Amino acid sequence: MINGEWSKSGYSNAGSECLECRTEQSAVRVRDTQHRDLTTLPFPPDAWHEFISGVKSGDL
Repeated sequence: MINGEWSKSGYSNAGSECLECRTEQSAVRVRDTQHRDLTTLPFPPDAWHEFISGVKSGDL
């Protein structure tokens, strides 16, 4: 993920329920691709990376 650019998973397809993420210095922001104009959810980078690791390992 490039710093400051919104991106979504390559597993996403048109019309599905997807999220986009954007990294910043102090947060990883997450938003709904179908409602981009609504608020974003900020997560501390360490917490986001721990969450992603848990998903990938099957712990979550």
